[in-house]
Amino acid sequence: MTMAQVGVVVAAVTGIVGLVLHSAIHKIEEGHLAVYYRGGALLNNPCGPGYHIMFPFLTSYRSVQTTLQTDEVKNVPCGTSGGVMIYFDRIEVVNMLAQSAVFDVVKNYTADYDKALIFNKIHHELNQFCSIHTLQEVYIELFDQIDENLKLALQKDLNTMAPGLTIQAVRVTKPKIPEAIRRNFELMEGEKTKLLIAAQRQKVVEKEAETERKRAIIEAEKVAQVATIQYQQKIMEKETEKRISEIEDAAFMAREKAKADAEFYTAAKHSEANKVKLTPQYLELMKYKSISSNSKIYFGSDIPSIFMESSLKNQFVGTRQETILSSEESTEPTGKSHIRSKKG
Repeated sequence: MTMAQVGVVVAAVTGIVGLVLHSAIHKIEEGHLAVYYRGGALLNNPCGPGYHIMFPFLTSYRSVQTTLQTDEVKNVPCGTSGGVMIYFDRIEVVNMLAQSAVFDVVKNYTADYDKALIFNKIHHELNQFCSIHTLQEVYIELFDQIDENLKLALQKDLNTMAPGLTIQAVRVTKPKIPEAIRRNFELMEGEKTKLLIAAQRQKVVEKEAETERKRAIIEAEKVAQVATIQYQQKIMEKETEKRISEIEDAAFMAREKAKADAEFYTAAKHSEANKVKLTPQYLELMKYKSISSNSKIYFGSDIPSIFMESSLKNQFVGTRQETILSSEESTEPTGKSHIRSKKG
């Protein structure tokens, strides 16, 4: 065999070995599991991330993602209860398959399980939703509920059909509707916007009026409270003046009573003293003292005749004063004696 033939053989063997190695060695990324098929039969030993070796040409593998992934369902037709055909441009389904459920899900629904369990289910549930609602409800009124309704419907079926596959979220874009209907909806939305603006403006006016009313009420309450406080203050001042007057009156009455009691006590004591002092002997003594203090003394029964009227007194001007004794010899006057005293 020539050198050229040897080189060809070596090259052929090297190529075959390289092809065999390329078919036997494969790499699995993190977050994935590899499931193996041999002769079309699923093997029950999935492998994790890393490099793995398999029988070339006899065994094949599929990489199945076990982390969060987003499946997009595009251009989903949907007919409303009124017969209008609309299209949902894109529906995103965020889901995750547990590692423990990979073998069962792939065995029952193949490695492309999302087509049977998610894509087809989305078409079915969305058409069920549209068929019982009008275009107004699907496009406007109930559009915000479509995401949650699809998620709940999908998860309910998956809990039975494929345990371990969970739906995290569903995002639905606004559907495409016929152009004429879309323009009508835009006009309607414009009118609704005007109505909302008018309603909001009305609320603003009402709020302003309510604010003014509350401000007036607050001002009136403040004035009333101030008037009440001033009224109470005046009442307290009057009550204070009344108490002061009562105290002064009580003090004055107490002083007057004490003064009257003192005078009464003094008069009572004088009366008691007079009762003790005014004896017959004392009165007799005072009589003689009074007599002795007069400048003229008259004795006798004819004493009243010496007192004359003022018209007769002028006849006796210049006469001397004298003492008339009705009886000089008797030490005591006989009969009835009259004594009068007069200061000259």
